[in-house]
Order: sequence, then C-alpha cells, then structure tokens
Amino acid sequence: MSLHPVVLITGALTGIGRAAALAFAHEQARIVVSGRRAEEGEQLAAELRALGSEAEFVHADVRFEDSVRQLVQRTVARFGRLDVAVNAAGTEGEPGPVTELTPERYAAVFDTNVLGTMLSMKHEMHVMLAQGSGSIVNISSTMGSRGAPNVSLYAASKHAVEGLTKSAAIEGAAAGVRVNAIAPGPVETAMLARLTGNEERKTAFLASVPLKRAGAPEEIADAIVFIASAKAGFITGEILRVNGGKTAS
Repeated sequence: MSLHPVVLITGALTGIGRAAALAFAHEQARIVVSGRRAEEGEQLAAELRALGSEAEFVHADVRFEDSVRQLVQRTVARFGRLDVAVNAAGTEGEPGPVTELTPERYAAVFDTNVLGTMLSMKHEMHVMLAQGSGSIVNISSTMGSRGAPNVSLYAASKHAVEGLTKSAAIEGAAAGVRVNAIAPGPVETAMLARLTGNEERKTAFLASVPLKRAGAPEEIADAIVFIASAKAGFITGEILRVNGGKTAS
C-alpha cells in the first residue's frame, strides 16, 4: 500500500462509514466518500479536507450497478489507483416476525446489504486484481453469525455478507488482494436507536454485552483502519468481531 493510500468508502455519510472516513483522514489517506445525499456528502468531504486529507464526494447508490461502476471509475480517475475499499452501505430494514415478511421487505434489505456489497466488491476487485494489491473491508454484524427475533432479514443479509467476504478472499489471495469483514456489536449510532426503540429497551439490550456498553463508532473505525492496513497483511477471509464480548459465549 502506498504512503497515502487511496480509500473508497460507501455508506460514508453516517455512523460507522462516517467514523471510518474521519479515521482514514487522520492517517492522511486520499479518500472518496459516497452516499445518496449530496449536501451531506459535500460537507463530509470538506471536513476531511480540513483534516489535511485529499477528499472527494461521489454520489452513488450501491443498489445499481451503473452507479457503483461509475463510483469506482471516478475514484481511479481522481487518484490513479484503489488501495482500500470499505463497503459500509447498509440498512436494518423494517423489523418483524418471519410470518409478516414480504418480497418487498426482503428487497429493501438485500438490495443494499447483499447486492450492494456484491456489486461494490465486483468493481473494486477488478481494479485491485489488475494492480496486484488492495484491501476490501465489508461490514457485517453480530447478526452475521447469530439469529434474533424480528430481525431475520437483517441477520440473513449479514450472514450473506460474511459468505461473500470469505469466498472473495479466496479468489483474490493469489493476486495480493485481501478481503475481510468487521462485525460490530451494538454501536452508538442512529441504527441502534431505531432497533431498540427507546432508552429502556436499549439499556436492557446493552446489559447483555459483557463490557456493559455500546461501542463507539470510532472504535469500529479503528478496527477497520487496522485490518485494511499492512499491519494486517497476513489476514484475509476473516470476520473480526468487535462487539464487547457479545459473541464470546
């Protein structure tokens, strides 16, 4: 990886994606952030530049291949290469029991979490395989290895992300392309607030975490920066579970 790696982040405008962008900026990376809200994206890019990073926002919707293709092409056109890709675009969907699921609710989750990750990896890997190096970091969840009531679609989508990660890692290994995933536990984001609904339920949920708290987005971002870096150069096809011990038992 070059001294100032080129980093592409999808789903960069909120939560873990945003924290990752800031963390890479502190490492003086050259960064392309993407998402679906242009005003917020331009504000984030300006914030990253204020930290001393070369940064650009590119509007993209990972559910559509043309959008993903153009995102990766613009990244390479701007910086000449692609060293790290963080595929953070994701949604929890509408919770509910299996008996109430519909094809529409399935598509609302899987089009972003699974199709979006697949399309992103497809075009990122085209670039990385050609240059003979690169690191892709997908975002899974504690639900990528477990189940829970009323979140079956979200859990299934994150199981799929982990399967995509492991398979792509095997495909990319010979060319020096690493593919890993970070699987956060509960993190202080808007998604956690939506999933728990209120402070009482949130407190009860966090009581099940051995460290008795939610993670900070910055803690997940630190794990992303590590596993994307040369310090993790012998790690590929792995799911790094950053969850306060939630899956330890």
